[in-house]
Amino acid sequence: MAKKEQQSTPVIQNRKANHLYFVDETFEVGIMLIGSEVKSIRDGKCTIGEAWVDVDEKKDEIWLIGARIDEYLFANRFNHFPARKRKLLAHKHEIQKMRKAKELKGCTIVPLKLYFKNRRAKLEIGICRGKDQRDKRQDIINREAKLEMDRAAKAHR
Repeated sequence: MAKKEQQSTPVIQNRKANHLYFVDETFEVGIMLIGSEVKSIRDGKCTIGEAWVDVDEKKDEIWLIGARIDEYLFANRFNHFPARKRKLLAHKHEIQKMRKAKELKGCTIVPLKLYFKNRRAKLEIGICRGKDQRDKRQDIINREAKLEMDRAAKAHR
């Protein structure tokens, strides 16, 4: 009998990213962590709202900068530094796409979700363009219109 696939439920989400950016393309990458960091993420003690992804052009590597994974309480002397840079694992062609996108004006790479898939920590990152103030207002108007339509449909039933 085939082994059951574990569901990839998001542990940490960057809800701020969808408000501030248009997401053009997404990638699923691995993240290099140490044991106490994994346990902290499973406890939900992580923030990726202020984080971004940097592309190192010399070594063809990508790094997660600005993410904060709090110290694990029971790790005592084997604990980690909460705000360190973390290396991301991606295919070479994906790194090339990210490098080209980073060179474009107005594009940035931000983390969107951090979750576990088959017992491994995965990070969904997106190539994003910044939104103007009018775009943000338009999103709010569209969301309110959708809510109003849903309420009207529910009352009609």
